[in-house]
Amino acid sequence: MRDEPTMNCHTKARGLARGEQRSLEVMLTPNSRGDVEFLSDGVTCRAWAYAPAEPLQRAAPCIVMGHGLGGTRDASLEPYAERFARAGFHVLLFDYRYLGASDGEPRQLISIPRQLGDWAAAIDYARSLPGVDAARIALWGCSLSAGHVLMAAARDRRIAAISAQCPMFDGAASARLFVKTAGFRSGLRLTWTGVVDAVCSVLDKSPSYVPLVARPGELAAMASEDAYSGCLAIMPPGWRNEIAARFFLRMPFYRPVRHAAQVKCPALIIACMKDSVASAHAAREVAEHMGAKSRLIELPIGHFDVYLGQWFERSSREQVAFFELALASRSISHPFD
Repeated sequence: MRDEPTMNCHTKARGLARGEQRSLEVMLTPNSRGDVEFLSDGVTCRAWAYAPAEPLQRAAPCIVMGHGLGGTRDASLEPYAERFARAGFHVLLFDYRYLGASDGEPRQLISIPRQLGDWAAAIDYARSLPGVDAARIALWGCSLSAGHVLMAAARDRRIAAISAQCPMFDGAASARLFVKTAGFRSGLRLTWTGVVDAVCSVLDKSPSYVPLVARPGELAAMASEDAYSGCLAIMPPGWRNEIAARFFLRMPFYRPVRHAAQVKCPALIIACMKDSVASAHAAREVAEHMGAKSRLIELPIGHFDVYLGQWFERSSREQVAFFELALASRSISHPFD
């Protein structure tokens, strides 16, 4: 399909606010956030760069963050970034190409290879930021992007730590969950819509879109009652509830779980045991493959519950503690031993 490029990522990073030439070092003071951008395969991706809350005497780690399927940086990720900055970390929170504040056409296109390229570009850019210790880059992902951070760490042995919450580690398992929740007929309708959109891509026509979330019985990527209410609760005003349907033809074949053993850095995995979107069993499987390098936390909640209220407090507290331990020294490779 034409929306899937090669896996090579030729990246040029720019530490510029939109339309400005000032350096990030001048723009960002302690406990502040700045608009920055970088290039990924020639497409401008935009991000927020957070500075640590307190002035630091030496270079500090940076946590690179990206949202899950169809999510944007302003969809309930800011509170996590603020907690991490308050704990003394730099944070780079970015939007993928085709989504949110980033460039790229057609809009709302989810291409797994291109999103992995955006992660590689964001990581390279984070390493170039003033005040960042390039040897202590950590990754944070949720849902689909939890799989992306696993893949990024498997490919880049310099990654110092990863955190994955409500993780989608196995596309095939997620497809089975969809059929179990929405029914076989809905699965066929979604597949057919994906085929139609793939034809649109070949013919260079506008995409055929499907809602990301809808009520039970309606056609959408997620069509359970808990997913509908949970997803809308974390999304900002103006968020586009649609993605190009061709994604669903590729999702079952995206299985980061198969690469878990290649990850050499510490990992925190926060699984939602009532998840109707992503397989909690796959999270356990990843933790088993990673062994002593990983810590698995199982919460008795649904996929979207982790972003709000007491579960946000719990998950953010666990992640701050994890990053503080894993990034305290680059020599710490297995902090859970």
